Amino acid sequence: MEKARIEQMQKYDLHCHLDGSLSEKCIRRLAEQADVTLPQGELREYLTADPACENLAQYLTKFDLPLACLTTKTAFREAVKDVIKTGEAENTVYMEIRFAPLLSVSETLSVRDIIEGALEGIKEGCQSSSGKAELILCGMRHMPVEENIRLAKIAADYYGHGVCALDLAGDEAAYPVRQQAEFFRTARELGIPFTIHAGECGSAGSIWDALELGASRIGHGIAAAKDERLMKYCAERGIPFELCPTSNLQTKAVKSMKEYPLRRFLEAGIPVTINTDNRTVSNTSLTEEFALAAAALDLSKEELEQICDNGRKAAFGEMQRIQGQS
Repeated sequence: MEKARIEQMQKYDLHCHLDGSLSEKCIRRLAEQADVTLPQGELREYLTADPACENLAQYLTKFDLPLACLTTKTAFREAVKDVIKTGEAENTVYMEIRFAPLLSVSETLSVRDIIEGALEGIKEGCQSSSGKAELILCGMRHMPVEENIRLAKIAADYYGHGVCALDLAGDEAAYPVRQQAEFFRTARELGIPFTIHAGECGSAGSIWDALELGASRIGHGIAAAKDERLMKYCAERGIPFELCPTSNLQTKAVKSMKEYPLRRFLEAGIPVTINTDNRTVSNTSLTEEFALAAAALDLSKEELEQICDNGRKAAFGEMQRIQGQS
């Protein structure tokens, strides 16, 4: 399918990290406001994954500079508006923008300041856009579970008012998800749904753990291809996978697009979605991600439309709307 036609399709980006998706223009503006000295040379080299990237841990180093620029409530507002604008340009009609507030807390910036700044960005960005956006707040794997629990309790005050879910991000291989079991128990008690980054580092067991902890969606989920029983389980229960092709190639979650399991998941009945992960770090767009998958896996127009519809149905915001009507 031609890229121009893909761009015209109504698309849903359910897995988009704020700090990994800021435009160069936005980074320069925020750096000046935060008095951050930008590195010499081509800025993009410091913001995008190296072609020789070896693993997820190396990929995550590209978040350092954007995070250094997110130091105020205003910065979060402007950052969210920037990502919404980028999505609108390619007919992304709905975005779930995720980030980890705990990474930016300081003596002058609280978790609530950060969330409220981002929510202002949602409001202002969507006022001038034809699309919609909501926030997913990420706990971090390397942080004490008590800190992530605190985040969940604060998130409850904003759930349904621009915050649509929680997540757990970070180095999956180094920090097993079960170490954060109390974080997810708290989320369940508060009635906040959550997705979990899992199966990005080769472990199908990580996906099983995420599902047992109560995840209603799986971030990436590539390793499920190793476990037929797991694929059947996810298909029977309609567990959406948030696939991010370019990112998965860069972090070596998969060796090549020929081996990419999207079609296997689709044929198994898993409601797969296609997402950007990090628009800037991966130097991509949602149109590029769809085009890459379509060309490599020979996806038909009908299959691409099905994937778009999967995104619509899997959106946490859509789930809230349906629950509100029942």
